[in-house]
Amino acid sequence: MTEKQSRRKFLQTATITAASMAGMDICTGQNQIPAVKEPTQLGTPADKKQLKLGLASYTLRKFGLDEVVSMTKRVGIKYICLKDVHLRMESSPDEIKKAAAKIKDAGLEFYGCGVIYMNSESEVNRAFEYAKCAGVATIVGAPKPELLKMVDEKVREYNIRIAVHNHGPGDKIYPTSAVAYEKIKGLDERIGLCMDVGHEQRAGITPSESAAKFADRLLDVHIKDVSEASEQGHTVEMGRGVIDISGFIRTLLKTGYAGIVSFEYEKDEKDPLAGLAESVGYVKGVLAAI
Repeated sequence: MTEKQSRRKFLQTATITAASMAGMDICTGQNQIPAVKEPTQLGTPADKKQLKLGLASYTLRKFGLDEVVSMTKRVGIKYICLKDVHLRMESSPDEIKKAAAKIKDAGLEFYGCGVIYMNSESEVNRAFEYAKCAGVATIVGAPKPELLKMVDEKVREYNIRIAVHNHGPGDKIYPTSAVAYEKIKGLDERIGLCMDVGHEQRAGITPSESAAKFADRLLDVHIKDVSEASEQGHTVEMGRGVIDISGFIRTLLKTGYAGIVSFEYEKDEKDPLAGLAESVGYVKGVLAAI
């Protein structure tokens, strides 16, 4: 089977899988993601390990929180990592609680927030208070390296994880997972990585290799596909780009990755739903075919 035929087969499987699924505590201090039993996929053994699929809400940055909740449910995923465009860092505790309650009442899991940039001590303090009030277990963040000692102290104090996000060739601080890993490897194990597979590939690094190499600190994943393995690469619908999505998913399953795999579809910011749905269907098809 050629690569083109294989990709077509995955897309067909994804469409069928997505169609079959298209029935399409706040401030408690308990900062652990609740165990959720995922629905068994059609034709998949009940005990077969599945990945938890989520949404990095930056995908829907041009929409309000109500629309984020609605569209997340429409594409059939359960977990949300909320960008501050949907819940401002300056929000009051009451506003944060109301937003978190809205997500929970919709049957979704508000598991993380970010990417949150931390350029000062006050911003570190604010990020952890924000996450605590929201009741999330994970901050996806990009703290300045000189603040990592303070971040380490906050992680121990709040028992909230921080996953450092790589941003590719243009990022002078955390361009790749390897660079981030070197900066955090001596810190508390709750300080780990949020691997953005698109930016990893744009830096010329195979995401599967990084996922295997840094599995001990991989806390979160932002998944996407990109047009080329260079700084000029941009987001495309999953399966249409250069990333070996199937290989990456197999690596996550093989290494026992227990975190969330969140879609960050950056294309078509004013009308992203079709591309997001195609990408979700593609990944569900890959999972069903493995």
